Amino acid sequence: MQPNSCILAREACRVQVFCVTDTTTNNLNTTMYRTKTCGELRLANAGETVTLAGWVQRTRKMGGMTFVDMRDRYGITQVVVEEGSPLFEQANKLGREWVVQITGTVGERSSKNKNLPTGDIEIVATELRVLNESVTPPFTIEDQSDGGDDLRMRYRYLDLRRTPVRRNLELRHKMTMEVRRYLDSLGFLEIETPMLIGSTPEGARDFVVPSRMNPGQFYALPQSPQTLKQLLMVSGMDRYFQIVKCFRDEDLRADRQPEFTQIDCEMSFVTQEDILQTFEGMAKHLFRELRGIELEGAFPRMTWADAMKYYGSDKPDTRFGMKFVELKDVFAQAPGFPVFDEARYIGGICAKGQATYTRKQIDQLTDFVKRPQIGAKGLVYARVNEDGTVKSSVDKFYSPDLLASLKEAMQAEPGDLILILCGDDAMKTRKQLCELRLEMGARMGLRDKNKFSLLWVIDFPMFEWSEEEGRLMATHHPFTHPKDEDIPLLDTDPAAVRADAYDMVCNGVEVGGGSIRIHDPELQDKMFRILGFTEERAQEQFGFLMNAFKYGAPPHGGLAYGLDRWVSLLAGLDSIRDCIAFPKNNSGRDVMLDAPAALEQKQLDELYLKTDVPQA
Repeated sequence: MQPNSCILAREACRVQVFCVTDTTTNNLNTTMYRTKTCGELRLANAGETVTLAGWVQRTRKMGGMTFVDMRDRYGITQVVVEEGSPLFEQANKLGREWVVQITGTVGERSSKNKNLPTGDIEIVATELRVLNESVTPPFTIEDQSDGGDDLRMRYRYLDLRRTPVRRNLELRHKMTMEVRRYLDSLGFLEIETPMLIGSTPEGARDFVVPSRMNPGQFYALPQSPQTLKQLLMVSGMDRYFQIVKCFRDEDLRADRQPEFTQIDCEMSFVTQEDILQTFEGMAKHLFRELRGIELEGAFPRMTWADAMKYYGSDKPDTRFGMKFVELKDVFAQAPGFPVFDEARYIGGICAKGQATYTRKQIDQLTDFVKRPQIGAKGLVYARVNEDGTVKSSVDKFYSPDLLASLKEAMQAEPGDLILILCGDDAMKTRKQLCELRLEMGARMGLRDKNKFSLLWVIDFPMFEWSEEEGRLMATHHPFTHPKDEDIPLLDTDPAAVRADAYDMVCNGVEVGGGSIRIHDPELQDKMFRILGFTEERAQEQFGFLMNAFKYGAPPHGGLAYGLDRWVSLLAGLDSIRDCIAFPKNNSGRDVMLDAPAALEQKQLDELYLKTDVPQA
């Protein structure tokens, strides 16, 4: 081993830095940058001479001493420089985020900090070297920063120094390692698929890449390695996975980015049950290893039809109850309230113990459901009094007996609040009621980020009608296998066909989904015809897959987890952006890199491109 060589070793999940220094000199400039990190020293190290390197978190002048909090990726260590030290003047000039190297002796702190793992010790500095100065950062590098989202995204490299963001990336790293460990133990092979592929207009919009060597032609960035992993099944790679970047040119939300990462998996010679068992096992493994949580028993399974009927969502949050109750039959007993009489659907939820809601709070809920993004026309409420009687906003239209029937249908008890929505479109009204249910769940403290409720949603519709296209579209993608018992309906009532498709849902978030795939060329041909593909178009877009199927495709299926969503759930985040190193904003822009941006004319000419952007 050569002098001045440095070995990084991980031991018991704790990073230590071991350095072999040149024993011919103790000069600070000829040693390695650090012998310890800023997060590993404890009282057991008292009396040792160590060298640390990192950033100045803050300095504090107290009497005849200057205290310097040094930070690196591993933690914070307090350094003390005494007034009589030749370093005292230099220490007082240090600014925030300066990069420094300090050598000193580990001692016990007189005033301990129980909030820091290193809070029992401090370093009495004997040597100090400024490695680099820093201008004053635009926001504080603290757990609770004074920087807004846009500012922190513009200086994301500074934001990443903050402990909460760093911990999110560490959790992401640990998750990918545990995924690989779990899948490797089950015989999966990690295989990379290309990033430059052909465009498939079905589904979300593609990001396209012009080809300089093939003028007028374009690659697409993959929305998913779907067809490629199916080809891997045809090739005999019966258990595949990949932690892969995917791209979709679609409007953004808190849980969506134009580029995202999937844990993409496919298996051959499996049924839906095999896949659910395998990836339910993965979820349990991740919770156990990353959060120390044992998820006992099998995950509940709910059909898509029931999810929509009782929760108004195909990703229901089952941390709490408040299931929908259909009330059309109840109010039909006593017509007289035109709004209910004319509605095709009436549904309600029961908020336990919330009968104390004031008129002002009810008005707030009414305003909430009438917001344009929800679109309800109004809200009806009923309080169950302590004596069991019901007081409602539609009292004058209904008798006490009818309101008692309402209470019974809702299984409401004294002290409960019943909230009711109605409309002409049952599916639309259920979605509105879903938003109301989630709002009440949040107000009642029922959406605890440290509580996890997982389930499978199964039996999705095979197709959905597109008003824009004027035809049936695949709910998931054209390669999903219909349920065997529904295959005859493809010829008579395709809209009624259910798919061998499934989503894993956690706390109202879809964290993964997949399906059994079609492996029979004739069935795949029929699927393309139902979706309006001509034979020529199907061959043009998917001929490579159809031709491969002619050479013996095994039964196969798979699933893709959203890595970003998994990490954000386990970290208790409201947005996936804080578990991505360099995310885009809600307009799809990288404000740090100022991307996307216009190309120089020379680049456009090389790609045979012209732009025709309307002037604002």
